Amino acid sequence: MTSKNTATAVRATVYGYPRQGPNRELKKAVEGYWKGRVTADALQKTAADLRRSVWRQLTEAGLHEVPTGDFSYYDHVLDTSVMVGAIPARHRAAVETDALGGYFAMARGTQDAAPLEMTKWFDTNYHYLVPELGPDTVFAADSRKQAGELSEARALGHTARPVLVGPVTYLLLAKPAPGVDPGFEPLTLLDRLLPVYAEVLADLRAAGAEWVQLDEPALVQDRTPAELNAAARAYRDLGALTDRPQLLVATYFGRLGEALPVLAKAPVEGLALDFTETAAGNLDDLAAAGGLPGKRLVAGVVNGRNVWIDDHEKSLATLGTLLGLADRVDVAASCSLLHVPLDAAAERDIDPQIARWLAFARQKTAELVTLARGLTHGTGVIAAELAANRADLASRTGAALTHDPAVRARAAAVTAADCRRSQPYPERSAAQRAHLGLPPLPTTTIGSFPQTAALRTARAYLRAGRIDEAAYEERIAAEIREVVAYQEKAGLDVLVHGEPERNDMVQHFAERLTGYLATRHGWVQSYGTRYVRPPVLAGDVSRPEPMTVRWTRYAQSLTGRPVKGMLTGPVTMLAWSFVRDDQPLADTARQVALALRDEVADLEAAGTSVIQVDEPALRETLPLRGADHVAYLAWATEAFRLATGGVRPDTQIHTHMCYAEFGDILPAIDDLDADVISLEAARSHMQVAGELAAAGYPREVGPGVYDIHSPRVPDTDEIEALIRAALTAVPAERLWVNPDCGLKTRGWPETRTSLEHLVAAARRVRRTVLTRRDTP
Repeated sequence: MTSKNTATAVRATVYGYPRQGPNRELKKAVEGYWKGRVTADALQKTAADLRRSVWRQLTEAGLHEVPTGDFSYYDHVLDTSVMVGAIPARHRAAVETDALGGYFAMARGTQDAAPLEMTKWFDTNYHYLVPELGPDTVFAADSRKQAGELSEARALGHTARPVLVGPVTYLLLAKPAPGVDPGFEPLTLLDRLLPVYAEVLADLRAAGAEWVQLDEPALVQDRTPAELNAAARAYRDLGALTDRPQLLVATYFGRLGEALPVLAKAPVEGLALDFTETAAGNLDDLAAAGGLPGKRLVAGVVNGRNVWIDDHEKSLATLGTLLGLADRVDVAASCSLLHVPLDAAAERDIDPQIARWLAFARQKTAELVTLARGLTHGTGVIAAELAANRADLASRTGAALTHDPAVRARAAAVTAADCRRSQPYPERSAAQRAHLGLPPLPTTTIGSFPQTAALRTARAYLRAGRIDEAAYEERIAAEIREVVAYQEKAGLDVLVHGEPERNDMVQHFAERLTGYLATRHGWVQSYGTRYVRPPVLAGDVSRPEPMTVRWTRYAQSLTGRPVKGMLTGPVTMLAWSFVRDDQPLADTARQVALALRDEVADLEAAGTSVIQVDEPALRETLPLRGADHVAYLAWATEAFRLATGGVRPDTQIHTHMCYAEFGDILPAIDDLDADVISLEAARSHMQVAGELAAAGYPREVGPGVYDIHSPRVPDTDEIEALIRAALTAVPAERLWVNPDCGLKTRGWPETRTSLEHLVAAARRVRRTVLTRRDTP
């Protein structure tokens, strides 16, 4: 391609950027503020410095327009709730007294007020705070954050575009507030919300905004005619405003489908679309709709959710077609770069040739600028970049890392029998009850225990060479001894070893499997101040040696109670990694499942009677369109059964899921054929227990009764009430009592107290259950 777009220059932009800073400065400042070591002014200065640094980097890289408003202390959906005044009544006084402290109280809760529910942002591993709305909700505009950050950027000389969560997506993400009829539809509040957005847009216009981006990713999901009509009405009304900036409605994560004509006809000035493989069809749909005459098109051609370099020639071909479909075409990543790490150049430990396959946020920004230059001035000006891009793509395709014949042969030989337990659940359940001898309402935890200062120091000393491996392993052993002793003293029935040797539930295994690459600085925000380093799944997967047997066996040697073996399931190993894009996900999942199957077999052979294979990402990875669900769930559940299907009937298989909407995958949860499933339930008020009961789920269930993502300590009465609520849906013989999730992020004082309350509550209710059984 050598032609130019002579009508106007093609420019590069992004929808959003990582917030944390190169050394996670935001995380450290926020957590310091929570602990009282950092003042509010110091936190706000750190945040402002990070924003300025990002804007400067983006402008210097060659972006014409930088996003503002995408920065958040905790979560951008929570920021939107503040912007529209949707503050829960239980937090209103705190927000009015101290806006910043009240903001964090909504996110994390206080001893007296529960936080907002948290769940996954579409099919990503980012978590958002769920708005709580009801028929009595009164919205009120508060655009201080959005207008203030725009003013900051403009004062520094940047052309800036504020980014807001769109009104339709905001309402579709919301839930009925506690005490509101669960059938209440937040979207019915649209006419009440739009005037607030109109006021915010006017404020941004007054602050100098020429464009405002309104993110509407919910429109790439299956939407009803009523929801599409609501979107049409929303942008008809916002478009008709006279005192507003130009509007860019942004969609991403998939094909817009039936919502595309709605937005194409709306009286807005621009539309942003995803044109990566995950949104196949948007290009043809846009052409069929007649393009966007008179409008700006922002084309998301570079994958904003994965870390592989762009195929420039393919992207240029797509962009060349798009140039004829809109008056102005700009180049962007497919979504906010929030979902990738900051800078691949910081990864000094990855082989330099392999590193050339990787593009993190900074590299993706450079890719966008290269594509814009080629479209504006002709591909001759980027000939060197195109040649290097072709060479790097070819290098990856031909690398030995990507193809292991033995792994592929084993995966091809899998049969249906390999993916099923040898006995049906009722027979297995009887065998497990006899073997384990657990009481009614058995108590356990999800797996991890607090990572102590001594442990973190030992890990840092090992990396720095100040202690040797033997000294570090003695620290691990000491942590396990403390965790096991505490659990016995507290009265838990099924114990864990606490996972002190694990830095992350995916990375720990990735570092021990072939085909994976670990990063040192590849941090990505999961929620709030929780950052993870997703490994890069680059090649075929196998397990060279056992990964968890040693420490599980050691923990079991310290107690006569069962100790769970703890593994991360195949779907989660994919979902929380940057997965390879050169073969179907189902093929990669089968390889990972076979590696885990070997580990399960070795744990069982070492005497482990309870093995938990966590799959918190099963729902998260569900495709956004219903037409794609069946195929995905077929290979996802098969992978879990392949990993767990080889054990004896009396070995109890657990799985765990958290912070997602489970109601629409209950048949798939059943199809996993796990003996026990534990799920997040405390923040959602035990909703999932009722959903499982309504679906006729026949196995054992542990709906969480302690919200571990909040620092508040639930008392015994509160936990007892949750257990009793669960008992209205799940019979006592199939109910477990456990926290929502692992305890790694909590401190020991709150963990001890909370678990002691959990055990006390379970014993109270257990006595009631036993009394009823003994009563004739």
